[in-house]
Amino acid sequence: MKFLKQPLSSLFALLFLWLLTLSFSHAQEKKLSRHEIQSLSREAVNNMHNELYEKSLIQARTALRHAILLRDDAVIAQIYNIIGGNFDGLLEYEKALFYYNKGLFFANRTKETELKNFLHNNLGNIYFFDKKNFKKGVYHYNKSLGYSTLTKDTVKMVFTKINITWAFFDIEKYKEGYRYLAFVNTHFKKYGDPALSTVLHMLNGMYFKFKKQPEKATTHFTKAIKTGIENQEKSDLSYTYLEYSRFLNQIGKHQEAYRNLEKYNQLTEEINSEEKIKKANLAGINLELDEYKREIDKIAVTYKNKETIWKEEQSRNKKIVLVIVTLSILILIIFYFLAINEKLKQKNKLKELQNQNQQNLINATIDGQESERRKIAAFLHDNISALLSSAGMHINVFSSKNEEQSDEILKTKYILEEAHHKVRDLSHELMPALLVRFGLMYALDDLCEKNSNSQIQFEFIHDLEMSTRFEEAFEMKLYFIVSELLNNILKHSKASHAKLHVALINNQLHILVKDNGKGFNENSSSIEGFGINRIKARIHSMHGEIYIVSDNENGSSIELIVPVIA
Repeated sequence: MKFLKQPLSSLFALLFLWLLTLSFSHAQEKKLSRHEIQSLSREAVNNMHNELYEKSLIQARTALRHAILLRDDAVIAQIYNIIGGNFDGLLEYEKALFYYNKGLFFANRTKETELKNFLHNNLGNIYFFDKKNFKKGVYHYNKSLGYSTLTKDTVKMVFTKINITWAFFDIEKYKEGYRYLAFVNTHFKKYGDPALSTVLHMLNGMYFKFKKQPEKATTHFTKAIKTGIENQEKSDLSYTYLEYSRFLNQIGKHQEAYRNLEKYNQLTEEINSEEKIKKANLAGINLELDEYKREIDKIAVTYKNKETIWKEEQSRNKKIVLVIVTLSILILIIFYFLAINEKLKQKNKLKELQNQNQQNLINATIDGQESERRKIAAFLHDNISALLSSAGMHINVFSSKNEEQSDEILKTKYILEEAHHKVRDLSHELMPALLVRFGLMYALDDLCEKNSNSQIQFEFIHDLEMSTRFEEAFEMKLYFIVSELLNNILKHSKASHAKLHVALINNQLHILVKDNGKGFNENSSSIEGFGINRIKARIHSMHGEIYIVSDNENGSSIELIVPVIA
């Protein structure tokens, strides 16, 4: 699970000599291709596995410098992982942690899921095994597992889940760890590394110890010890002896527990001795390792500076392109909206002209009707009515001279009188006599009285004198508008009470017509049958305003506000 920790070779002089000749080699080296860099990286990995750490580090250093020149994040991350692995093998865990994290930084800028998987697993090992930081260890293991799951790599999933199981079992969270162990038990035979058999049997032994199943626990601990001895897995075998001794002590086999504990102590002492030797060997080359780290850091800083300049140039170019694209889009949008706005203006202007023409047509029609109304009323009153009156007078004279009157004369006299009354009524309807003689107020009062009956009452309310007069055409227009509104109430509202309120406010005539009927929908297509559009057009032609409020519960309310023409 971790890089092997064996005694170091004493040939670190090569590293020192390489550092002395660094500047010369750097000047003379040719620029390597990506393929050549990867080939050099593979050699570095092989040397690392063969514990030739100094040679591996030199190769990784060279590969890193060329990878940085190529600005290849994936290759840079891979080489940092190799450098971290070398320091891991040299027991320099802080340096290993540093380079694993640098590798992860560059890997996260790529789509290399396998590389991210390796780096997170290595970080998990450092945090869990060396720094004893369970939380961070499990975090990186889970990240590694996520990438294995994404790529459906069951081999790596088995490998990582063994580590996660061990992490949970180490803090005695057996229930949380078992779901990972169950997966490993299912797939280990096909996808597991035989070198991990010792650990797997040990973990199963720990789980059955927790479940208080001593026979199964004993079987797995025994197999773990056997495979550990066969494969010479000192580290895993030592952990197995320790856990087995704890189990034996738990079930009361104290002597056997003590023997296994002694084996654990003996094996641990051997491992510690080997690590002491390795650290002693390291003492003489710490300067070279620190210098190596500084050189790598120097490369990273140089790369960072170049990358910063390159990024600034890229950023500047992107900004220029972005500004140009944004301005182009903005100009297109402005032109688009200007075109739409112009089209909308033309459409509104056309609609306004159509409405104005329609309103002018309505006003001209109404003006013509009113003019014809006046002419017909005058003609009926001044001519037809006068002629009928004259004919009636002649018949009366004739009747007074002849005592005997025939039925024909009497019928003629009656017909003439009836015709005279009808002509007079028609004349008054076309042009009410009260409107002409006494003005709008008396005419409206009379209109309310005439329209009132047993089913509906019209109430006339006024805030100005009845004798108030306005310009004749102004009075006529308002009279016939109000007449049409009252007629609508009679025909359509089914109201029992209506009110006509007239007031003069700030030289504006306010006329309110209100009823308690069923109301109407102002937006309905049937509204034209009520003549509302004609009334609106008429009011607008008088530079006035009309407000309509109508609902089923409260009836209708129509208010007219018209500037006065004296």
